[in-house]
Amino acid sequence: MAGEVVVDALPYYDQGYDESGVREAAMALVEEETRRYRPTKNYLEYLPTTNMSNFETEIMKNEFERLQSRLPMDMLNMKRYELPQPTAGKMTDVSAWTECVENSQAQLEHQSLRIMNLELISEFGSHTWKNYNNVLVQMLDSAQKHLQELRKKIQEINWQRKTEQTHAGKDLKELEASWVGLVSKNYEIERACVELEKEINDMEKRNKSKKSKR
Repeated sequence: MAGEVVVDALPYYDQGYDESGVREAAMALVEEETRRYRPTKNYLEYLPTTNMSNFETEIMKNEFERLQSRLPMDMLNMKRYELPQPTAGKMTDVSAWTECVENSQAQLEHQSLRIMNLELISEFGSHTWKNYNNVLVQMLDSAQKHLQELRKKIQEINWQRKTEQTHAGKDLKELEASWVGLVSKNYEIERACVELEKEINDMEKRNKSKKSKR
């Protein structure tokens, strides 16, 4: 069958891997196969072309363009946290003072929200963090159980392979002994046949010599 892999080794049963010269012979086979292997320039050419921009956001695209153009990163704008008063030329301008007051109110509201967030974290942060840690512990336990199950399955597969290979090795050894015995018997039969043919030839020669003497 096409694509069928023929296993001609029983690692759990075969012996002699540690003998001198075995490793060198195996490495020589690997090097020979490596020399015969000719990889293509692009062994992934059958796959569709990857579009790397599918997951890029607008911010990421702008940042990549900035890096490609070797432009410096924009500094953090701190003006929104400042409370400047109107310039000297607009000290009597009501609209300028109104803008300053609105900016001050926005800054005050921002600080109020920060204080509120700190109070919420102070009251509920530790409990939320404990719950998060409990979730992480549960995830860890689940992952460890899954890992133990996989290791158990791997161990069972290895034991099954060892058992099958041990039985197969014994069967092969018995078959090999039977083959050696049959070959030996065939050799003995062939040898006996040769001796019989020789005896027959000798007898025929003697018979011919007797007839010729008469």
